[in-house]
Amino acid sequence: DEADGSMSFRFEKPPGFEYTAGQFADYTLIDPPETDAEGDIRGFSLSSAPYEPFLMATTRLRDTAFKRVLRDAPIGTELELDAPYGSFTLHNNVTRPAVFLTGGIGVTPARSMALQSVHDATGHRIVLLYSSAVPSKAVFLSELVRLGQDNENVTVAPTMTRLDGSGESWGGETGHIDAAMLSRYVDDVAAPIYYVCGPGPMVKAMRAVLDSADVDSDDIRTEEFTGY
Repeated sequence: DEADGSMSFRFEKPPGFEYTAGQFADYTLIDPPETDAEGDIRGFSLSSAPYEPFLMATTRLRDTAFKRVLRDAPIGTELELDAPYGSFTLHNNVTRPAVFLTGGIGVTPARSMALQSVHDATGHRIVLLYSSAVPSKAVFLSELVRLGQDNENVTVAPTMTRLDGSGESWGGETGHIDAAMLSRYVDDVAAPIYYVCGPGPMVKAMRAVLDSADVDSDDIRTEEFTGY
């Protein structure tokens, strides 16, 4: 389990397989023991970074046949991989910061990009605002916080939106990402390239925040996670 309600699955990286941090893959179950109307194929962001020796997919565990089969699959189970896809990848101009506005499982491509950038010493300034309901549901929380602590080019600011009544303690940011929170971590909102990733309503809300701050739409890249 990566967090409460989420799991990561690691796969052997096929020889010669290459991808860019932030891309995704389609996974097909081979002769699954059960199936349903949603089918045997799913697209997941590669939450692993390209330098890592494995491929990793991280997902919320909804009660679907695909995810039940994946959850219960024994070590060594083979899946069909169709990849890589997608252009939700880190920009090349290192003079422009990368600001990630992510919600829930939408943090997965941000993990890949941030870790790869640090590994390659690209020089990008990275700011990750990461919204989760409560700490126990935040995937990669401790790893990403540590990444920010260990690297001067990386700032990680998780925020929790549903602490009330959860019984969980938290000393960091609270509430949804908004213009005020953004301004605490980004001095010049016109400078970065923005990467918005999460459920549809969250992506729409973040676009509204950036639009109200007069961020150029060409500087906003989005990826919606649906059905997770």
